[in-house]
Amino acid sequence: MSTSNEASGKPQVQTWFHQASFTACHCIVDADSGHCAVVDSVLDFDAASGRTRTTFADGVAEFIEQRGLTLDWLLETHAHADHLSAAPYLKARCGGRIAIGEHIRDVQQVFRGLFNDASIPLDGSPFDQLFADGERFTIGTLQAQVMHTPGHTPACVVYRVGDCAFVGDTLFMPDYGTARCDFPGGDAHQLYQSVQRIFALPAETRLYLCHDYMPGGREVRWSCTVAEQRQRNVQIHEGIDEDAFVAFRRQRDATLSMPALMLPAVQVNVRAGEMPPAESNGVSYLKLPINAL
Repeated sequence: MSTSNEASGKPQVQTWFHQASFTACHCIVDADSGHCAVVDSVLDFDAASGRTRTTFADGVAEFIEQRGLTLDWLLETHAHADHLSAAPYLKARCGGRIAIGEHIRDVQQVFRGLFNDASIPLDGSPFDQLFADGERFTIGTLQAQVMHTPGHTPACVVYRVGDCAFVGDTLFMPDYGTARCDFPGGDAHQLYQSVQRIFALPAETRLYLCHDYMPGGREVRWSCTVAEQRQRNVQIHEGIDEDAFVAFRRQRDATLSMPALMLPAVQVNVRAGEMPPAESNGVSYLKLPINAL
């Protein structure tokens, strides 16, 4: 857990790192109003037993409650394939609205077909808010803006708040690179263009990432500047053209294994973190398509 303190009028950022999924969950705090937003929350999930826990999310909720903050938003940068969202749990405990980019409808369409599951909605529900590219919203007195950054998934977005940007999986730390593009709906050409939009932000913009895999065994890191990414990203620094990046990304992605929690995670996350409807015995079930991916 770590806190970044900014001057008045700029966001304060509190971060927790979920070791099991290598996920950084961020809380954006407006110190002037006492309002906040949580980006990419995590529900603990044991795939072997099918059991969930709220230990990690409880730490986020306790931070909000102990400081008397008002939770405005539970922001998802995309429908994650490596962890289950804790947004419904945090909403029930702390309030707020669950939001994601409007292209989640495209992702719902893909996975409704993959799982042959008519209970997966196609209209963006049960998310409370679907953001369009360029749309603005507020966190207390802080002004925020949405950037649509497809490539990893069709619904990926970046949330710009003050001098910070929360980029999801689009970029990792400069010594690790970028997101993979071989999931359904992914596109390396789109990812290249999305990264160029991020690179066009002011050089001092502080980027907050969703994951860190600690290459070489270094300590965990989840933030850097646009300038650092432009200069040092090992896959897409300035000077790397689109064709070279796409060729690298396709070759690299062909060697990657499927994330361990992808199939359970996407069934939950396209539903805004809700489990599939319970069956007649009161139990929810996650499906496992055989030889479909």
